[in-house]
Amino acid sequence: MNVPSIASQTGTTDLVDITSDDNEPKHAGDSQKLRCAGVKKTFKGAGGGPAVEALSGVDLYVRDNELVSLLGTSGCGKSTLLNIIGGLETASEGLVEVDGEQVVGPGPDRGMVFQNYSLFPWKSVRKNISFGLEVAGWGKSDRVERVNDLLGVVGLSEFAEALPRELSGGMRQRVAIARALAPEPDILLLDEPFGALDAHTRRSLQEFLLTLWQRTRVTILMVTHDVDEAIYLSQRLYVMQSHPGRIAEEIEVPFGESRGPMVKRDQRFLDLRDSIEDQLR
Repeated sequence: MNVPSIASQTGTTDLVDITSDDNEPKHAGDSQKLRCAGVKKTFKGAGGGPAVEALSGVDLYVRDNELVSLLGTSGCGKSTLLNIIGGLETASEGLVEVDGEQVVGPGPDRGMVFQNYSLFPWKSVRKNISFGLEVAGWGKSDRVERVNDLLGVVGLSEFAEALPRELSGGMRQRVAIARALAPEPDILLLDEPFGALDAHTRRSLQEFLLTLWQRTRVTILMVTHDVDEAIYLSQRLYVMQSHPGRIAEEIEVPFGESRGPMVKRDQRFLDLRDSIEDQLR
């Protein structure tokens, strides 16, 4: 994934407030970037008790340049699945592949962003974003150029030398996303990235993420329990159910790539939201 040089395009772009005239979603790429086949995860029972089957037979895929959500209630295994894809957990059975290569652990092809920001509190915004590049052995001039570019992408150029404690929650999450993007991962994995934020900031960062995806074309898989968020941001979504965690339904979201807040008033949006909420209940 190569992020174009758009440092001058800070802030939020004007998103189109109309839906696509075509009921079929538009996909930037048709090749499968990520594939999960028969993924199962079983945890040992506490205190010698019976084992707990967290995931059972999960099959899914994410196309190149696509934004897809894993949607489900708490405890359905969606974060466990994301951790397996990220290489932080090992599947008990099944296969996870990125570009046809089996995932056997963490790697630079997958960037992860968590709900709690996970920033180094003693490092500036610039140094937080640069950290992964230093670990990967990027040269100083390349690091500086890459970080400057990403500061522009996330609209934080003026806060490059600030510490995390000097930033709002939304700004910290922008730094976390920029840090995950810095090493040019093939896939960005987001685990409830806006779950800890107030409603206004959450909506603002949803717009930010949609704009970021439209600009960078990075492939994104996002975990969320928010039905409106999943429909609004995604090209496709997977509804998960629990006990054990499994894919209950795959849904194509019937809107184009360019969408704005008005799409939430579209009758198709409202009908889809009601259908999914009924299923989750």
